[in-house]
Amino acid sequence: MVINMINKSIWMDIKKKEYKRLENDINVDVLIIGGGMTGISTAYHLIDSDLKVALVEKNELALGVTSKTTGKLTFLQEDIYSKLKKYHDIDTSKKYLDSQLDAIKIVTEIINKEKINCNLEKVDSYIFSNDEKDNKKIDDEFNLLKEFDIDIKKTTILPNGDKVKNGCFVKDTYVFHPLKYLYKLADICNNKGISIYENTKIISVDKEDDLYICKTNTNWIKAKYVVFAVHYPYFITPFLMPIKGHIEKSYIEAFKVKDNPQFSSISVSKPTISTRYITEKDTTYQLYLTNSHNTAVKDNENKNFKGLIDDKNITPDYIWSNKDIITNDLLPYIGKLKDNNMLIGTGYNTWGMTNGSLAGKIISDIIQNNPNEYIDLFDPHRKINKGTLINFPITLGSNILSFIKSKIIKQKFWYSPNVTFETRNGKKIAIYTDENKKEHIVYNLCPHMKCSLLFNEVEKTWDCPCHGSRFDIDGNVIEGPSNYNITYKE
Repeated sequence: MVINMINKSIWMDIKKKEYKRLENDINVDVLIIGGGMTGISTAYHLIDSDLKVALVEKNELALGVTSKTTGKLTFLQEDIYSKLKKYHDIDTSKKYLDSQLDAIKIVTEIINKEKINCNLEKVDSYIFSNDEKDNKKIDDEFNLLKEFDIDIKKTTILPNGDKVKNGCFVKDTYVFHPLKYLYKLADICNNKGISIYENTKIISVDKEDDLYICKTNTNWIKAKYVVFAVHYPYFITPFLMPIKGHIEKSYIEAFKVKDNPQFSSISVSKPTISTRYITEKDTTYQLYLTNSHNTAVKDNENKNFKGLIDDKNITPDYIWSNKDIITNDLLPYIGKLKDNNMLIGTGYNTWGMTNGSLAGKIISDIIQNNPNEYIDLFDPHRKINKGTLINFPITLGSNILSFIKSKIIKQKFWYSPNVTFETRNGKKIAIYTDENKKEHIVYNLCPHMKCSLLFNEVEKTWDCPCHGSRFDIDGNVIEGPSNYNITYKE
């Protein structure tokens, strides 16, 4: 399928400051691995700590999963509170609500304090059903939020005129431009003494006495604390991430519209439909997300993108995909791993702008021995709960299914003739031949856990269906958990 539009996120159309690659060995108190919302937020909250802090990003800042978000700052997140009440208890549900309200406050206060121009807009947020069988989900969420003293109202029509079966909305939520926000935040961190390195990949982390030795291909970094602020941690142990949640993929388009009705919305019905608007230089775009699915199923990317375009029956200006970790109990993993000086922030269940920012505050508080009321809520080693028991079989089955399906047939029926597979010099390879007849050759195995890769002909990437690694057409890793390229060498 050939799509004549910009095959990247709308947020990526801005310039950023370039940071140098690490070129020497260094010693720090805190090493942050990952330059997205979690990593940069953590760095910002450590500015006044008197700790020596470095942040490394294997590619460029914020161009991973963070750059593909819809950029919402909302606490109205489908029917999350009803699910948390079911999986945990009502107190956990309320605590999560409090955390999201605080996350919104953290981001908006930073924007105001630092005078960051990032298209921040205060909007109403809506959840809705477009299938009568899902009306009860709206009613349950509405009643629970009422019980939590949230000012929430019912509706059957969205501000853009779309009619829904059932819906409700709240005020005091926001949308913003995530990369404008993070690029400015990174500059503030760098100007206040935090070292930032791009194109610096950590390939191993080992413990030596009370320090971690973090190695790149050419240098090492010694640190007392290591923060894994990456979307999907690349280690299998000590946390066994593959059994903690599954990968969900979504498809997003942005297209020009006349007016900005200044709201955001998301459905509780499947397939998920999510909408927001942004006005940039007198041009307004609607962002439209749909067709979310577990990556163990629906691996025909041509069909998935076509479904996105057909849903609105419009040719978009931008089109892209994103992926999220859906944890077994629907709470993020934020905090200490079993080794107290190794910390993690991941598993945001599609709400990375609030939870990634919150993770930065929680992790920085842990490092500085500051109290934080959400440490126990998001503890990566929290007790087994009902959600874990219900969804663990789904997670395990997803891992097995995605691995098996990736091995059965390499040459998918939907691939164009430009995608081929063969054995060369005893090595199994995949070849993409571009419009200039140039061959781009890669090894067809993800280095993380050896799943076979799928070719995404719309975004021109090799994607791992198991745990979400992505590689460009020449095999360079652009998103983890893989830490290694798949570039073919004669």
